[in-house]
Amino acid sequence: MDKSEKHLPMVAEDEWLQPVEEQINARYAQYEKQLADIEVGSGSIVDYANGYRYFGWQRDEDMSGWWFREWLPAAYDVYIFGDFNGWQRTQLRLDKDSSGVWSIFLPDAMYDFRLTHGSLYKLHIHGPNGWHDRIPAYATRVVQDDETKNFTAQFWVPQPFEWGDDRLVVDKDNLLIYETHIGMSSEKEGVSTYSEFERKVLPRVKRAGYNAIQVMALAEHPYYGSFGYHVSSFFAPSSRFGTPEELKSLVRKAHSMGIAVIMDIVHAHYVKNMNEGIMGLDGSDCQYSKAGDAGYQRYWDSMVFDYGKCEVQHFLLSNVKYWLDEFHFDGFRFDGVTSMLYHHHGYTDFDCREKYFDEGVNRDAITYLTLANRLVHDFRPEAVTIAEDVSGMPGVCRSIEDGGMGFDFRLAMAIPDFWIRLLEDERDEDWNIDEMWSVMTNRLPKVKTVAYAESHDQAMVGDKTIAFRLMDKEMYYAMDRASENLVVERGMALHKMIRLMTISTGGDAYLNFMGNEFGHPEWIDFPREGNDWSYSHARRQWSLSTNGFLRYSLLGEFDKAMLKLVKRYKVLADGYPYKWLSDYDNKTLAFSHRGLYFVFNWHPEASVPDYEVEVPWPGKYTVELSTDEERFGGFGRQTKGEEHFSTTRRDDEGYDHYYIRLYNTARTATVLKWQK
Repeated sequence: MDKSEKHLPMVAEDEWLQPVEEQINARYAQYEKQLADIEVGSGSIVDYANGYRYFGWQRDEDMSGWWFREWLPAAYDVYIFGDFNGWQRTQLRLDKDSSGVWSIFLPDAMYDFRLTHGSLYKLHIHGPNGWHDRIPAYATRVVQDDETKNFTAQFWVPQPFEWGDDRLVVDKDNLLIYETHIGMSSEKEGVSTYSEFERKVLPRVKRAGYNAIQVMALAEHPYYGSFGYHVSSFFAPSSRFGTPEELKSLVRKAHSMGIAVIMDIVHAHYVKNMNEGIMGLDGSDCQYSKAGDAGYQRYWDSMVFDYGKCEVQHFLLSNVKYWLDEFHFDGFRFDGVTSMLYHHHGYTDFDCREKYFDEGVNRDAITYLTLANRLVHDFRPEAVTIAEDVSGMPGVCRSIEDGGMGFDFRLAMAIPDFWIRLLEDERDEDWNIDEMWSVMTNRLPKVKTVAYAESHDQAMVGDKTIAFRLMDKEMYYAMDRASENLVVERGMALHKMIRLMTISTGGDAYLNFMGNEFGHPEWIDFPREGNDWSYSHARRQWSLSTNGFLRYSLLGEFDKAMLKLVKRYKVLADGYPYKWLSDYDNKTLAFSHRGLYFVFNWHPEASVPDYEVEVPWPGKYTVELSTDEERFGGFGRQTKGEEHFSTTRRDDEGYDHYYIRLYNTARTATVLKWQK
């Protein structure tokens, strides 16, 4: 960059980045060049990302028939076949153009009574690896045979879906995300559906107070237990859960309830299965990936995309627009961003600045992600994008104009790791509350984060939910409200405090995995050979949350009250909390946030009467919420509506300081509202 040119804002505002300004400028220049090339060829990135309108089955009304197109540059011969032509593999040959796109036109006059809605089909491809029957990359519906378990593409042209006026503007200043998985969202031991989720789960989300759902495992994937991460068909909603129209109905219903729908999109890798996926689709090992080891993610046993190849970039950007356009999603949580950003996929210690800018960085992936964010926000400005990046790559959540990648939020992945370590490795009396504060508030001012105490990751088999870590086997017989159990009492108290601490200090948005708000017991384990293909742990036991005799409902009620408080006072939009007290001996933290005053006593035993804390303003402080309220399973030592009046003391320099006294009870968090 010439000395006369301006520095990118993310560099100008951060002295730590100035030694690597050249690298940041280089990656920004690469994005600008790629975008310029796109705009020269297509006019805009929005018009560029229309692969789903060209490839696959496309209706031609002028010619009265159907075109089919697929990009297969290395293929020697390509045929299409299915039930519409009696499964004759070599009857219908496609033609290849100079760009490696194969196509065929099927006129209505010839195939009117054979190629119909619901027809099954595949491609018969001859490439460098021989002859294979394959599913097209742009297939919009893929179904599995109940007997053979094989997947097949399906010609899907139903009546147009009636959306009506359902568009929703995401409340990015008050984003409360309910992370969900359609298949395991019902109480039955089996796979739930889009329709069941719409009827039974959306009302729960609404009542609980969340204003967004983040839906996992939507793109088709052959192995159910992969949690949807090993995608095989990127344009096909999983048929396990129902039809594309039923998914659209779910989105439309969510919007009518004021609930945004965020898709968990997986562009970090794809399944290596040839029978179901896109690996070696044209017969080569370098169509969507780089050849050899460079195209393989050995830690996940899957394939990674070649983000520098124009056709791959077009495929992925078209996929982003497809879900926004066809299904009206309100944004994306991009999975596995760390794996995308580095050739080593993040498996290193990020112990110095240079690790974010050296030869281990995948600049093509950075360019792709920046283009994807540009596309999302150009096509739908109100949409939200969230990055799952554990490395802390500078610029991920800075605007593109500032020199960043343009994500709206990143996941605060260090927070759940901190809670797990604390619960597993340290005694309650040894908890370091200063470290807790540091972890919760460790974010840059312009890097918005989604805070969470636990997600689905912390609940997988071999791990435990926070509730199960706290109460373990006691949850099986001591959750009755009438029982007295010290383990459960500790677990109930800390479960509430951990969530309140996370949402009030940890970020600018909040996420919870479905069921964890009421302390769902045990772990998540999908059916597999090791558990005799059982669904007993791949479901949600909603009845626990409504059983008035059990304590689960009390945790659910607290979560609901907590979200109501956060929304009412717009806590998440207030930036950083301000710490007023850190009392290590009594394990007490006190801080203010958006006109509220929070007091957390993490001590397992010390309850201190007339405990004095400095407060920001003079006047009356009224208890708005306490984890110790009886309605949340507490002991009632702190109750809603209690009043505390400030006193004033002047220091030696003539400044007034204000204090209140309260009963600082052990393992209790209290939220007070200031009134003049």
